Amino acid sequence: MYKIIFCLFAIFSFIESSWGQDIHWSQFNDNQLFQNPGNAGHFDGDYRFIGNYRDQWRSVSVPFTTFAVSADAHHKNIGFGLQIFNDQAGDGKLSTTEVQGTLSYLLKFRETSPHIFRPGISIGMNHRQVNWDAFTFNSQYTGYIFDPNAATNENFQSSRKTNLNIGIGFIHEWKQNQRIKITSGLGLFNLNQPNQGFYNEVVKRDQRWNLFSKISIKLSEKWAIIPSLSYTQQGIYRELNFGSSARLNLGNSKINQALYFGVWNRNKDAAFVTLGYDYSNLFFGLSYDINHSKLVPASNKRGGIEISIRYIIHKFKPKQIIHRVCPDYI
Repeated sequence: MYKIIFCLFAIFSFIESSWGQDIHWSQFNDNQLFQNPGNAGHFDGDYRFIGNYRDQWRSVSVPFTTFAVSADAHHKNIGFGLQIFNDQAGDGKLSTTEVQGTLSYLLKFRETSPHIFRPGISIGMNHRQVNWDAFTFNSQYTGYIFDPNAATNENFQSSRKTNLNIGIGFIHEWKQNQRIKITSGLGLFNLNQPNQGFYNEVVKRDQRWNLFSKISIKLSEKWAIIPSLSYTQQGIYRELNFGSSARLNLGNSKINQALYFGVWNRNKDAAFVTLGYDYSNLFFGLSYDINHSKLVPASNKRGGIEISIRYIIHKFKPKQIIHRVCPDYI
């Protein structure tokens, strides 16, 4: 039974990747550059560093693992960043590595306006490769015996593919009285639909667009709730994440310290719980997926674990000293 499931996962991995479905994250609000290029430089501080790791389907087959690192900053109205991610999928070790540079620009029509607009663009290189030797084929089975040295009778043109990838997007933020903040954004990725087929025929990577919205509501000095949603569509694939986290303030006027916990759902796939801890400039997030799709008989409801780390640097800004000239008295 498990051999059949393994084969199905290998086939699924190959087909899904060939048609170009992008990776996804449960902690979508903690991977800002992947979420929208308009997020580059949009934070309180001077430099931001983020690391993400996801391990999925370890209980069923060879796990799908993804990690990403990013750094971004801003200077005046310009935000800029760099992101690198790698994804390993299935028995064939289908590997996707992407390096993206991101640029955004802050639009604020007047200093007192509660609205902020930030359009952005991302340009990067996408490299994909697969290990054909890790697969098995019908021609290698002779009766009841598997012969790994037997010919596969397959004619693979290539095991590597590198393409240019372009994405655009914008975010909008609205604040009211330091109690309510709404951040929304729309992004379009794989704008140029690069060819990523391993054979001679053209296999275009489907365009992916994402809509997200997050509302931060301060209930008291101690508590805040942060409901949010993210909708993604790529070709025939549609994904809706929605839920909310709560923030408990543990700090004081001298240091930022908070605890986060939340419950979320991804349609027809999984529910997931999140925990987060803020201390000064460092944030640590942890989530776990509880599978409720048709794969439950094989997964036993175990999906995947995800970790995120964020560190923000604030440059020291000396206080401006105003010198006043004392009048001379005679």
